[in-house]
Amino acid sequence: MPESVPGIGYVFGVLGVMFAVTFALRAAPFLALATLKNSAFVDFLGRTMPAGVMVILVMYTLRDVGESTWLPAIVGLAGTIAVHLWRRNAALSTVAGTGLYLVASAFWT
Repeated sequence: MPESVPGIGYVFGVLGVMFAVTFALRAAPFLALATLKNSAFVDFLGRTMPAGVMVILVMYTLRDVGESTWLPAIVGLAGTIAVHLWRRNAALSTVAGTGLYLVASAFWT
């Protein structure tokens, strides 16, 4: 066997380290959440993050709206808001808004 090929012990050592690091990275969030479960900060984040994430998604979506795509974007956004105010269901309002956007963009672009 050429000298550039590592031995079997080296390969198993690298695989062991990879396993340990992967396991630790997957377990870390659960361990951290267990210690912060009754934290006021985590409670605050749980109440405010969904709205913050939605604002960021809307800003990211509307940042590239041009002259020919503003009308479908407004229709999709208005539909999303209307369905969310009507049903208070984030998944339903997202799907409805996306569908309205696709239909509007098929007709107006």
